[in-house]
Amino acid sequence: MSQQSAYRHILKATSIFGSVQVFNILISLIRSKFIAVFTGVTGIGIIGLLTSVINTIWCFTNFGIETSAVKSISTVQENNQKLARETSILKRIAWMLGIFGSIIMIIFSPFLSKITFGNYEFTWAFILLSITLLFKQLTVSSIVVLQGLQKIKYLAKANLYGNLIGLLLSIPLYYFLGIDAIAPSIILSSIAAFIGAKFYENKLKINTVKLSNKEALTEGKKMLTLGFSLSFTGLLTTFSAYLLQIFITNVDDIVQVGLYTAGFTIINTYAGVIFTAMASDYYPRLTKVIKNNNLVKELVIQQSTFAVLILTPVIVIFLLFSPSIIRLLYSKEFLPIVPFVCWAILAVIIKSVSWSMGYVLLAKGDSKLFIKTSVFFNSIFLLMNVLGYFYYGLEGLGIVFLLYYFIHFFALKVIIRKKYDIQFEFAFYKLLISCFGICALAFICLKIENNYLKNVVLLILILFSTLYSIKELNQRIDFKTFFSKK
Repeated sequence: MSQQSAYRHILKATSIFGSVQVFNILISLIRSKFIAVFTGVTGIGIIGLLTSVINTIWCFTNFGIETSAVKSISTVQENNQKLARETSILKRIAWMLGIFGSIIMIIFSPFLSKITFGNYEFTWAFILLSITLLFKQLTVSSIVVLQGLQKIKYLAKANLYGNLIGLLLSIPLYYFLGIDAIAPSIILSSIAAFIGAKFYENKLKINTVKLSNKEALTEGKKMLTLGFSLSFTGLLTTFSAYLLQIFITNVDDIVQVGLYTAGFTIINTYAGVIFTAMASDYYPRLTKVIKNNNLVKELVIQQSTFAVLILTPVIVIFLLFSPSIIRLLYSKEFLPIVPFVCWAILAVIIKSVSWSMGYVLLAKGDSKLFIKTSVFFNSIFLLMNVLGYFYYGLEGLGIVFLLYYFIHFFALKVIIRKKYDIQFEFAFYKLLISCFGICALAFICLKIENNYLKNVVLLILILFSTLYSIKELNQRIDFKTFFSKK
């Protein structure tokens, strides 16, 4: 694939997920607004803690098949018989792991309630929420098939309609039940996500092969072995986030957890399109060429370049309108998170590059190296967050987020250069420094006391960053030819 074709493919995939992300942001906006209005900051905090527990147990029990199985599916997509068997193995394993996760959560529900909230009042909530682990596992098994076969449109639609159904089911609950609607809403949203993913997977009409549990475990051993390493690292990430939330609760209260949760939700939603496209399109393409380091290097540079250019104007726009975005998504109660999200959004541009490199370790299947780096990164991240919050509160978490991704970037840069002889060219560093410089300048301009002057300067930076990104992308894609063909 030529350089121009590669960038056009990335543009196409990101455009699909981008259009869906716009709707998802609207859905998230409506959901967040309802939750904020009917449950307040406390409700957001409870949701954050419950979700962290669910994600922690899921990472502990899912054996990382959401990543390892993508590689298994993508490598057999040209052979219908092998594809049918691999898919059937995945489905059988997903059922077993989903049931296992639900049982674990039921058994430990009193302990989870006590350690998370300091009492046993949420024991039944955790018991009811155990069903989400089964549906989450089944949803992932369908998503993995769509990812592995690179059915980008189906994947995007499954994500969109799953979120939309979840929203429509949740709104009446929050209206009538308020804070008591949290657990039922999470359950219904997990079922909706499963329905959306399963519907589009069924459109592929992949044959089913009858297998026993023993056969599935035996033949899926390779998938589970790699997946176990990945689940361990995923567990570290979610467990670190969970420990941080508990720390914030103990140092302050659940209101601060709600603010923290809201801030990271905004960051993840606003720039989520890039990272969704990476997981859904970039990673499967990377697995296909992973044995050729020259092609891997090309893909990493292409994905990183595209992400940096797309994110630059997005970040500058966010910095100007962050108070309005927060009021729109939540309410004026959440305005204390403005400094936090402004620091954190700066890190997203660096995060996009470090994630592009991080996927190389996943695609290579180097589980030992992946575990070592994950233990190191998560330990550093948790320690930095604890210190950042203890001394500087929520703004400290934003500063830490930025510093951490600089560490993450430089560490991964050294690892992939020494391990796989993959490194960026000077032209890319020049582009990255220019784009980050524009974002940093916009951040500095927030300190201008005269609001009129500040807004004028930021609007000029928005215009400049947008034109700069369009110019650089046009050199790689040739928009005129691309769109004329469309």
